[in-house]
Amino acid sequence: MKLPELADRYETADFMDHDPSQFMHLCSDPINQELAGFIASCLSMGQRKQLCAKISAIMDMAGRDLRTWIMRSEYTEMFPDAGTSFYRTYSHRMVRHLMDGLRDMLRRYGSMGQFVREQACDGPSAIAAITSYFRPYDVGGLVPKDTSSSCKRVCMFLRWMVRDHSPVDLGLWADRIDKRTLIMPLDTHVLRQSIRLGYLQRSTSSMRTAVLLTEQMRALFPDDPLKADFALFGLGIDEAYGNNNAR
Repeated sequence: MKLPELADRYETADFMDHDPSQFMHLCSDPINQELAGFIASCLSMGQRKQLCAKISAIMDMAGRDLRTWIMRSEYTEMFPDAGTSFYRTYSHRMVRHLMDGLRDMLRRYGSMGQFVREQACDGPSAIAAITSYFRPYDVGGLVPKDTSSSCKRVCMFLRWMVRDHSPVDLGLWADRIDKRTLIMPLDTHVLRQSIRLGYLQRSTSSMRTAVLLTEQMRALFPDDPLKADFALFGLGIDEAYGNNNAR
């Protein structure tokens, strides 16, 4: 089966059943959708069941009104300034600092969307703006410190926010960021499938590799290269884990 056919096969509402993208669809307004998507993307490492449980706990604590919960610093009850583990290598302190950064962003810009509209004009500049913004907050691995790595979770978040006409992605920022400029979220499954199918020859997970793969996918999907993410990721998950693991 060719990639365009695979992309159509996987890009359905059912894709969200065990995917962290489901959480942004639980919110009714754009500001909370942005926040839910960003927090979910930051925690998207490891098994889906475990990471979704952690994201769900945050959503429940906030009553799905993340904006109010963050603006009032109510997250400090859930995330003490301590180095104890919240999820895998992420400590309570790291998540608290992430929330601090989001609170300050909301106070200054009003929303994540407005921050991106003022700081970025395309996919690469949006990645740079987000990584640069959170660098002083000491969030550990929740957000990369720069764009030298593949920035997989930031790229995934941007896919959610920018791609429109999708049952999964929201397209909230389509008016500012052209989806043709997005960079492929390069995780283990996507990288492995890209090499197996002959789209990549290098196995290094870096921004350079992500850009190279995006260029390859642009030849197949000139108006929407990240549609290929559904095909490559979905194929990798089904082959490796029977749809039980995560990004």
